Amino acid sequence: MATSTYLSNPALTVNAVNLTDQCTSATLTNVTEPLNSSAFGSTDSFYVSGMTNHTFEVELFMSYAASETYATLAALVGTQTTVTISPTAAGLATPSATAPKFTLTNCYLAELPLIDASLGELSSISLSFTGGTLTTAVS
Repeated sequence: MATSTYLSNPALTVNAVNLTDQCTSATLTNVTEPLNSSAFGSTDSFYVSGMTNHTFEVELFMSYAASETYATLAALVGTQTTVTISPTAAGLATPSATAPKFTLTNCYLAELPLIDASLGELSSISLSFTGGTLTTAVS
């Protein structure tokens, strides 16, 4: 049986700013809310697809330098923005079947940790973008 190995090294942008060099973890999840469609007399639960509510969770090193983490994200709290992510850096510029580009437009950033520091550790923050429209480009 053929196997494929995927060594993660994704590339991403937030509000058109490339933050790949600050990223240590990223998870994009395609979520459709389940709606219970069971009726009286049913002995089992049945579901139909409801609204989508995608999530993009990312962990970034915190940097206060110009055009880095804080400068990019500070004005986005409480607003809608666009994030893009691809399994490879090449996929951001030229998506393909093996390096698709996922774009989440109009996703919402509710909060931004301003400082998350521990003695002797690199400061990092965890963010969650929710909602929006998810598209996939493969060419």
